[in-house]
Amino acid sequence: MALLEAHHVHKRFGDQVVLENITLAFEENRINGIMGPNGAGKTTCFNVLTGRYKPDRGRIVFDGEDIAGLPPHKIARKGIARSFQLMNLFDQYRAIENITLALPEVRARGMSMMHDLRTDGETGDRAAAILARIGLAGKENVEAKDLSYGERRALEIGVALAAAPRILFLDEPTAGLGSEATGQIADLIAEIRRDLTIVVIEHDMQFLFGLADKITVIHWGQVIAEGTPQALQEDEWVKRSSLGGLA
Repeated sequence: MALLEAHHVHKRFGDQVVLENITLAFEENRINGIMGPNGAGKTTCFNVLTGRYKPDRGRIVFDGEDIAGLPPHKIARKGIARSFQLMNLFDQYRAIENITLALPEVRARGMSMMHDLRTDGETGDRAAAILARIGLAGKENVEAKDLSYGERRALEIGVALAAAPRILFLDEPTAGLGSEATGQIADLIAEIRRDLTIVVIEHDMQFLFGLADKITVIHWGQVIAEGTPQALQEDEWVKRSSLGGLA
């Protein structure tokens, strides 16, 4: 059963049509990929699905509720989280503080409560457990700016997980990573899929085809192919396009 669906979504900026009649469905506890060439509309699609942009037309349904047009903070409260292509961390804060500030009960209290959180054992234990899950056990007290690039990518995923989402959108999680760190991120995503639905935009086709259960190809602002990695490798359009060799 689909946890999140988009039905006939349109988005334009001025005279430029960026998304045209986009229809998608993401099933629970699956890894869903979105791929396409630069300028295809992938990131705009992400931004519409997660509330950064309001669709001009169409419906976005999450767990049976139409959420199209809701602001990002209200969408996040419903159980939708995302990472960004450009990392969004508090560099001067320790790794565990970055996680702690994303916990729902802490967000409700506000950042002004940080001085009290250092003595909150239960909250600290929860944040430490998330750090361990993303492979950063032992790095709790390292400032985010002092982590390696791959560790910072993992920490950003941890920040998203701290919100206890039901669906997690990852925007280019391997951007700027070498092969070893890319493999670690792939292992992390494969592990966290046990508890939530994941949607990934990714330029690294080898990474995406080795990980996703289903992939949607967007080009010219439209869905032009969709299926399992194996099915897409046989898709005639994909084989003829610049994506074919990568797939």
